Amino acid sequence: MTSPPKYLQKDNLSEECKKLLSFLPKEKGWVGPYIYNYQGFWLPPNFLQRVISFQQQFQAQDSDIILVTIPKSGTTWLKSLLFALVNRVKHPIFESNHPLLVKNPHVLVPFLEHTLYIDGPVPNFLTFTSPRLLATHVPFTSLPKAVQDSKTKLVYLCRNPRDTFISMWHFANNLIVHQEDTKSIEEMFDLFCEGASLYGPFWNHVLDYWKQSIENPQKVIFLMYEEIKKKPKIELKRLAEFLECPFSIEEENSGVVDDILKMCSFENLRNLEVNSNGKLPTGEEYKIFFRRGEVGDWKNYFTIEMSDKLNHIIEEKLQGSGLNFLYV
Repeated sequence: MTSPPKYLQKDNLSEECKKLLSFLPKEKGWVGPYIYNYQGFWLPPNFLQRVISFQQQFQAQDSDIILVTIPKSGTTWLKSLLFALVNRVKHPIFESNHPLLVKNPHVLVPFLEHTLYIDGPVPNFLTFTSPRLLATHVPFTSLPKAVQDSKTKLVYLCRNPRDTFISMWHFANNLIVHQEDTKSIEEMFDLFCEGASLYGPFWNHVLDYWKQSIENPQKVIFLMYEEIKKKPKIELKRLAEFLECPFSIEEENSGVVDDILKMCSFENLRNLEVNSNGKLPTGEEYKIFFRRGEVGDWKNYFTIEMSDKLNHIIEEKLQGSGLNFLYV
C-alpha cells in the first residue's frame, strides 16, 4: 500500500482517546507500533475511539443482523453469502446488475467500528433498508448493551486458529506501507500465543460467542469456516433457517442455493473487476481481502513446534467447552 488505511492514520485521535491510551496496557503492534488492551481485548489505538462511539451511540433494531468475526476468519466470504441470502428476492442471483457483481462485500455489509463510526459518533443509517446488515469484530461482552438486549441476530463465524493466524499475519504485513516495517512470523506468532492479536485473545473471543450460541440459539448462530467449506449447502440452509428466511422447496428445486454459493465463491468474487481494482473509502485495496481462502494453508508455514505450542494453549483454554477446530 502507498498509504495506510484511514482508520490506521495517527492524526485522527481525540485528546480524550490519547488520555485513555496512556492508562491502557500495551503490546507490540501488528500494523502500527502498539496495540492496547481495552476491556480485555487488544486493538490498535485508532480503533479505540470508533469502538467507544459504537458502544455508546449505536441504536440497535430488533431486525438488525450483525456478522461477527475475529479478523481474517472468512469475513468477506460470509458477508457476500449473507447479503445474497437475505436479499435474494429483491436481487435475484446473477441478475446483471446484482450488487455483489459491482460492489465489494465490505461496502454492502459495512463494519460498524471500522467504517460507519470512522468519521464521527453519529453515522447516517438513513440509506439502510431493513433488515440492516452490519458487521463487527468486537467481543460479545463489549458489544453495546442495546445489541445484547435486543432481538438483533448475531451471525458468528469462526476459523481454526492456525489458518486465522497465518491470514492475519499476511494481512497485517500487506497494510504496512514501508517494507522494512513488516513483521516476522515468529514475532507475531509469539504475540498471538500470548493473546495479543487483533481483537484477541483469539480463544476468549471464540469461546464467548460459542457459549452464547448454546445459551441463546435464537440470537446467536455459531458457524465454522471449515464446515461451510465442507458442507456449503447444509450450512447455508442452516443460516437461512436461523435468519427466518428459509429456502422454499421451489427455490431448492430451481437451484437457488447452488446459485448463491456459485456467485459467492472465492474464485468468482476474487476475479470480479470491482474486487481486482477497487478500493474501500478507508483506503484498502479490495484485492488484499482475497488471498487464498483455503483450509490448511497453515501447513505451508507452521513448524511442528508451532503446532504443538498452539495446540497446548487451545486445549487448555477450551477445555470442557465442547468446541473443536478443523484443521484440514
